Amino acid sequence: MPSSRRITVDDIQVNVAVAGSGPAVLLLHGFPHTWRLWSEVIGPLAEHYRVIAPDLRGFGGSARAAEGYDASTLASDVESLLDALGEPDAAVVAIDAGTPVAFLLALRRPERVRRLVLMESLLGSLPGAEDFLAGGPPWWFGFHAVPGLGETVLIGHEAEYVDWFLAAGTLGRGVAPDIRDAFVDAYTGREALRCAFSYYRAMPVSARQIGEAVAARRLTVPTMAIGAHPVGRALERQLRPVTDDLTAHLLPDCGHIIPLDKPRELLRLLAPFLGERPSVHSG
Repeated sequence: MPSSRRITVDDIQVNVAVAGSGPAVLLLHGFPHTWRLWSEVIGPLAEHYRVIAPDLRGFGGSARAAEGYDASTLASDVESLLDALGEPDAAVVAIDAGTPVAFLLALRRPERVRRLVLMESLLGSLPGAEDFLAGGPPWWFGFHAVPGLGETVLIGHEAEYVDWFLAAGTLGRGVAPDIRDAFVDAYTGREALRCAFSYYRAMPVSARQIGEAVAARRLTVPTMAIGAHPVGRALERQLRPVTDDLTAHLLPDCGHIIPLDKPRELLRLLAPFLGERPSVHSG
């Protein structure tokens, strides 16, 4: 089992689970998760790597910060966490809300990211997701984005709300009871909900940051995009025009919460990709 501790990162305390030794692999969760999202893959990865799995700002055991939920600030949090742990670089694996964070970090600081794995998310308003968004964005994006609404009406019903996402994200299969309980605990209370929904309220700012970064440079880090249900290949289509070295996979019969729904399949993709030597680009 990984050890969990709180580390001061910039102006906040970040809760982070660390296991194993070797080259660093940084795991970034999304909503409604904590670092426990990675429970099924940390052990196997820790046999070869130093696995670092933080609770992102405002989530889980990390500080309930008043602000800083845009992708740029979160990417700075992540880089400062690597500094605090003495890691010059890491392979970065991200899903959902963690994906824009990892993408911006790799774009801006490619020397800090050996390999990049992005899953089940969209990258701001980059072209390529038009089919996915044809019927409008997922309903909860708008609900979460309204200031003060979600954290008011969901008080007392956090468990039912989290359970809906866990069922939908595993195509009805659900997750282990201890992990479910940890997620519910992490999202119970007004402040926990406010922080979670702050990610959605910052999405317009994050989208602008992503657009500006892509306009300034290409993604040179070797990257793998993994899709499932419902995002599918939309993320791959966004990445393809701006990425020099992209591998893409689509997992059949797999829900949005890939690390808990299909951990073995995820590990089968990660092992060769993370184990390869970094590409050497001339010129």
